[in-house]
Amino acid sequence: MFEHYFQCPYCWEEISMLLDPSVPYQVYVEDCEVCCNPIELHPRFEDQELISFEAISIEQ
Repeated sequence: MFEHYFQCPYCWEEISMLLDPSVPYQVYVEDCEVCCNPIELHPRFEDQELISFEAISIEQ
């Protein structure tokens, strides 16, 4: 597992998520551990290295 720190698109707090580098491209939703709003995550790995990461707010 790979721990990645980023800023929540809702509350702007720095949070971390555990990412699985065995899957090259992923899209999934996790709740912010601070404000509990859902965040759509788009991590991309190449050779077990994180090459891009996007955290998008899901407007409700």
